[in-house]
Amino acid sequence: MSPERHCARGAGWHGPAICNGDVGLADARRMCAAVAGQLSLQAEDVLVCSTGIIGVPLPMEAIESGIPKVAAQLHADGGPAAAEAMMTTDTVAKHAAVEVDLDGTRVVVGIVAKGAAMIAPNMATMLSVVTTDAAVPSGQLQQLLVRAVGRSFNCCTVDGDMSTSDSVIVLANGAAMGGVDGVAELSEQALETMAQAMEHVCRKMARAMAADGEGATKLISIRVSGGRTETEARQVGLSVANSSLVKTAVFGNDPNWGRILCAVGYSGVDLDQDQVEVSLCGTPIYGQGKGIPFDDGVLSHAMAAKEVDIDVDLKSGAAAIELFTCDLTYEYVRLNAEYTT
Repeated sequence: MSPERHCARGAGWHGPAICNGDVGLADARRMCAAVAGQLSLQAEDVLVCSTGIIGVPLPMEAIESGIPKVAAQLHADGGPAAAEAMMTTDTVAKHAAVEVDLDGTRVVVGIVAKGAAMIAPNMATMLSVVTTDAAVPSGQLQQLLVRAVGRSFNCCTVDGDMSTSDSVIVLANGAAMGGVDGVAELSEQALETMAQAMEHVCRKMARAMAADGEGATKLISIRVSGGRTETEARQVGLSVANSSLVKTAVFGNDPNWGRILCAVGYSGVDLDQDQVEVSLCGTPIYGQGKGIPFDDGVLSHAMAAKEVDIDVDLKSGAAAIELFTCDLTYEYVRLNAEYTT
């Protein structure tokens, strides 16, 4: 029986079939067949994902000649090498793993990912593979992945642009629990443990993608609390995270809090501006319907850190969420202005 697997799909279709017509689809099938032949699998057991310039066919000759070489180098400690091989405009390889106890059995949840731009919910130009040696039924595996993605990759935005190519895949081979044949559902406690582990590694990758955004010099964490629902809190957070004016202010160490308030206000969420509270780098900057006096020089200096925190309390309920983005720099403009030239 094949290992349980699931994909969480984002904004659109996936990989080399995009905008390349029948040739692209045929190329995807050729890659599946080539990998399957090297690993003694069925072609339908192979999943293909890729990013690149939309509409440009992949170099199939190089891929088909390279697959046997890659297959020959597979080994148990190959996660970091796989993460490095996935890099495009990424500047750092992205991978993580955590070990947890499932009803007395130690299992590992690992992840490799790539992504640096065209990043926005739902996922966008990013690829990620989550792996575990736990035995998890397909239905529970999908449930775990949807929860983890909702609180990680779908809380990450670099530039507000989605893409035609994105994938998050989870593979569970059950090796630590006797395989996947006839696997029973996890207990409620074990399921929650797996959920926390998967969310943990996915959040690490989401943070890493935001911090490694094209041209980025800073990671921005936006924590929204006091929402009526998590959906509303996310909506406010994404409004702030996708504001070019907020992102350029952070790049320039400019504590121009009006830009944050504007983004909160135009988020489309019904709120009371006299109740909302906002802090920047731990400094209260807005409350009771007006700005709170602060030392511009001190706050500007605090904004020069590699990580900048923005906290928004909506004072409307108990829902909360954290989102990740980065500053908008001259280098981002250069990279994307010259992307194909």
